[in-house]
Amino acid sequence: MNNDDYDSGLPEGLDLRALSALVDGELPGAQRAEIEAQLERHPQAAARVAAWRAQKAALRALCGAPQRSGPSEPQARHERHERTGLADADEPAFIVVRRTSPWWQRVGIAACWLAAGAGLALALGPLAPRLTGGAWGGLGGQPPSFAQRADIAYAVYTPERRHPVEVAASEEEHLISWLSKRLNRPLAVPSLQEYGYSLVGGRLLPGEAGPAAQFMYENGSGARLTLYVTGTARDETAFRLLRDGNRRTFYWINDGMGYALSGQIAEGKLRSIAIDVCSALGGKPEAWQ
Repeated sequence: MNNDDYDSGLPEGLDLRALSALVDGELPGAQRAEIEAQLERHPQAAARVAAWRAQKAALRALCGAPQRSGPSEPQARHERHERTGLADADEPAFIVVRRTSPWWQRVGIAACWLAAGAGLALALGPLAPRLTGGAWGGLGGQPPSFAQRADIAYAVYTPERRHPVEVAASEEEHLISWLSKRLNRPLAVPSLQEYGYSLVGGRLLPGEAGPAAQFMYENGSGARLTLYVTGTARDETAFRLLRDGNRRTFYWINDGMGYALSGQIAEGKLRSIAIDVCSALGGKPEAWQ
């Protein structure tokens, strides 16, 4: 294929050599002005010149070649648009490929960030309870999932007035039998009458690794407590406290079961109730204090 094949479709006087010299800036002023004037009358030829200029700019960017001195790019583009009648949308877009950093440099940077993150975690670890508003109020760091779920379940269901439970206290026998079957463990509902709280009822909830039960109590002024019960694989013997805003949850583990008593009453009173509940359910809180 010869140059005449490439020149096909170009108007007379706009051959490939002339256009190439224009793009490379090799034409004297008078000839350049003459060719640019012809480009204004021939959009196809002007589009070809614009494509070559874009390709040239992309190659220069890829190879890291310095830009020639001269008018700024916006000014040059404006002058080019005035000469050829082409807008930005008419010029082919191109992608500038940048060299990536060496692999060893990227690995070093990642290692530095990892070390910085680990150091920050060690530095802020003791401050976590303060930074989270006291949500880790108990001893031993972050509370287990079942304690957090108990706190959330309390916040969700205790405001309910018409449907706070699935099974009412009037069907206590059925409630205990049903939840015991679902948790595959005989359950008991401790009485809180001596503290002025009566059983409202209970419901089945999803736990971390299986079903969980929630029993709800209420006193004469409408204040409510909930007892959350679920199986757990954790093995600890501490009696701990979770704080979240004005809610308090005392939780403990006994014989593969996690228990959590939640309420919005004075912390000392809730603790006394939780200790009695723990004892009633077979725990030994006196050994944990």
